[in-house]
Amino acid sequence: MSLTLTAIILGIVEGLTEFIPVSSTGHLILATRFLGYEEKPWEVFNIVIQLPAIMAVVVLYWRTFLDVMLGVLRREAEATRFVVNLVVAFIPAAILGVLLKKHIDALMETPIVVAWALVIGGVAILVIEKLSSQGEYQPIGKLPLSKALAIGFMQCISMIPGVSRSGATIMGALAMGVNRRTAAEFSFFLAVPTMFGATAKQLWDHKEELAAGTGPVGWNEIAIGSAVSFVVALIVIKAFVAFVSRSGFGPFAWYRIVAGLAALALMATH
Repeated sequence: MSLTLTAIILGIVEGLTEFIPVSSTGHLILATRFLGYEEKPWEVFNIVIQLPAIMAVVVLYWRTFLDVMLGVLRREAEATRFVVNLVVAFIPAAILGVLLKKHIDALMETPIVVAWALVIGGVAILVIEKLSSQGEYQPIGKLPLSKALAIGFMQCISMIPGVSRSGATIMGALAMGVNRRTAAEFSFFLAVPTMFGATAKQLWDHKEELAAGTGPVGWNEIAIGSAVSFVVALIVIKAFVAFVSRSGFGPFAWYRIVAGLAALALMATH
């Protein structure tokens, strides 16, 4: 299979899975393996194409971002709290991401960890969905600071590939009684600084390899995968919010369990 076609397929996978609680990183790792490639050469690609998918949030929620910026300039309390909540939630992952980078990179090359994380995470979602109580919709600017910080620590669990960043943050929020829509939107907005940081770190760590074009996966593949992931994510985000508002997260939990068990079975036969 050509690198171009592979980049398109992985871009579709990223756009489809970034915002639903099934782990985009985990799916990219498994997809890379089942397309016949080693995970390591595609590591930078798989991280970088997540940023354009995240930028879909900025495009779709541009009015919210604009209102927040103007509100901060006017020193409005809710707009300021919106920014503070995101910063506070971002800090734990930023610190642990730097401290645990080598361990995280090692896990990125372990598809069996992804498969088990999918299964265990699916079970966790079913349990949380059953036990959590739905609160009223609450704008992010009115979310208590303590809950924002707790969601930030939950995001750290997603450093294990297969756990799902959106899944960890959304389920953590639901466990604290946050409304489904609030939880999903907070996860979307928190993804912006988180993935900007992760992408910048990857590009910096591999700047010489990318500049020289010596790696097997180069800028052409990254550009193609990025464009595809952005377009697909634009379609997925609104549909996801509407779906979970009606049906909850149970279908994603069952998908995780089935996909994880299928991946384990396939790896056992190869």
